Amino acid sequence: MSAAFENGLDDEPEYRWPIPPPEGWTADDLDRIPGLPPHTELIDGSLVFVSPQTRFHSRTMRLLDNALLDQAPDHLDVDREMTIKLDSKNRPEPDILVFEASAVTGTGQTWYRPQDVLLAVEVVSRDSRERDREVKPRKYAEAGVPHFWRVEEDEEKGLPVVYVYELDPATKSYGLTGIFRDRLKTTAPFDIEIDLTAVGRRRGASGDAARD
Repeated sequence: MSAAFENGLDDEPEYRWPIPPPEGWTADDLDRIPGLPPHTELIDGSLVFVSPQTRFHSRTMRLLDNALLDQAPDHLDVDREMTIKLDSKNRPEPDILVFEASAVTGTGQTWYRPQDVLLAVEVVSRDSRERDREVKPRKYAEAGVPHFWRVEEDEEKGLPVVYVYELDPATKSYGLTGIFRDRLKTTAPFDIEIDLTAVGRRRGASGDAARD
């Protein structure tokens, strides 16, 4: 007797994982394949599923999202966990991205073009280290995204460390411009200052969790 039958679950349909076509999935397939887990990405024509978020990952995204929204100029906007259609075989999902507000096409939009994105941010998780440190930044750079942040956890302090990169348009690769602990301060892609030690705090009455 199966465990499903013993638990009264024998009537539930078995989920069938999608079988990729011989040439691999395309970026448009992400909007058509039924039953995909949330935040599925497409890398080199293959589906990539993500693990459940840690509290550090969630809190870091919230801190950066709030701070960037608060400080971005009017012609820019900020989203969490939206995909970028880099090409027909790659549609990664940065944890946070800053983009031209004019790129919004409607409430049902599921992706942005790389030429509309100014900054892609990846908060590194244990299961995504290689993708976030090597694969995805290389692909963002090749697609021309001008700024990239990689965020790692200082496990001793439990605080984010932000590695800031800028695109060299001649080589289509990123160069490291700064490593920020405790406080991030940069002028690109706009003037930004973030208190990284605020990652564990709730927003205050003033609504400002990013600055003292």
